[in-house]
Amino acid sequence: MKTFKFIMSLALASAMALPVSAQLTEEELDRYAADTIYTPASQEYSSLSGSAWAEQIRAHLGDMLQSELLRYSQLGLMVYDLTDQTVVFRHNERQRMRPASTMKLVSAITALDVLGGNYRFRTSLFRTGDISEGVLRGNLYCMGSMDPTFSVEDLDAFAEAVRREGITRIEGGVVADKGMYGGDKWGEGWCWDDDNPTLSALLVDRKDNFAERLVQLLRQKGVTVIGGVDAGRTPQGVTVVAEHLTSIDTVLKRMMKNSDNLYAEAVFYQVAAGEGKPATAKKGATAVKRLISRLGLPTGMYVVADGSGLSLYNYVTPELMIRLLRHAYDSRDIYDHLYPSLPIAAVDGTLKNRMQGTRAAGNVHAKTGTVTSVSALAGYCTAANGHKICFSIVNQGILKASDGREFQNRICELLCK
Repeated sequence: MKTFKFIMSLALASAMALPVSAQLTEEELDRYAADTIYTPASQEYSSLSGSAWAEQIRAHLGDMLQSELLRYSQLGLMVYDLTDQTVVFRHNERQRMRPASTMKLVSAITALDVLGGNYRFRTSLFRTGDISEGVLRGNLYCMGSMDPTFSVEDLDAFAEAVRREGITRIEGGVVADKGMYGGDKWGEGWCWDDDNPTLSALLVDRKDNFAERLVQLLRQKGVTVIGGVDAGRTPQGVTVVAEHLTSIDTVLKRMMKNSDNLYAEAVFYQVAAGEGKPATAKKGATAVKRLISRLGLPTGMYVVADGSGLSLYNYVTPELMIRLLRHAYDSRDIYDHLYPSLPIAAVDGTLKNRMQGTRAAGNVHAKTGTVTSVSALAGYCTAANGHKICFSIVNQGILKASDGREFQNRICELLCK
């Protein structure tokens, strides 16, 4: 057993050149090795016998493994019957692969698990000092939580709230409190030539110039600001001038249907902030891996670098994606918020132009993912036998993303037949 574990440890550590922090612990290796030893290939599908539908699907998916595409690329695939609670098909389900934007599923499910479906993104405007004859002898403080939806119209409402207080002159200045987020403007492992979002606790129309634009709006409304703009922390005992709240459902909808990277990072850093401020990617990864551990999988198998899937340092497996999708389905407080946010085949989001004219149209609700050489799809559908299915498909090492998409479409069409 020790010899096997040593060989397996070398294989797992070298397969993707994982950093030390992402390698298996001794306890995880024990569990993983035991699971591997006592699930021989000849018995792997012994629990799958049953419905004629499942038998047909296994046969068809087995045939698809002979695809020309897989001669020069890798496939990770797992299909799970949520109704029968059985594995339908698996192939390289423990192969670590880059998830691309299906990483947004990991972030969304973790956030809903940790924060709940009633969570709100909060952006606040406070003041210090007293107001006398229209003069505020103090500062305005802007405190943000990385709300990606906050717009110039919302900021204008903040400026109007200042005017409603009767303020025409501010003796102090406008202080931007960005203490919620303490990281770099870009995530670790992002490519310089990608369309990378700017990360900041205070954003207006996706730009990091909240306080400056507030001062401009105040001046346009006749409010003189003497002190200008500064960065700092909001003190105790401040007075609330205005607040803007955004539901997590609003953020999830654009994050998933449009695959918006800024929205995904905003969700990821809400979770990270729960580990302590300032929020960092490492704290977000800690929260994700805590959930993974609760679900019974070895955390050392995976690398979590960001919340959007932009990073080339992310590594997950189809097995992990299925376990998360199962967890979401079994937790109505998660599923009721996650499922409506997913793109629908031939209907909307990043699946609007896929699977049109097939039985998968309007049926498949899933998250897409694309980075260089990787195309992925993971989500839910209803099979022809009425059973609810979840699936995870990753095509890696492909030359054209369209090849992966076509392969995934065919699998979804099979599942829905």
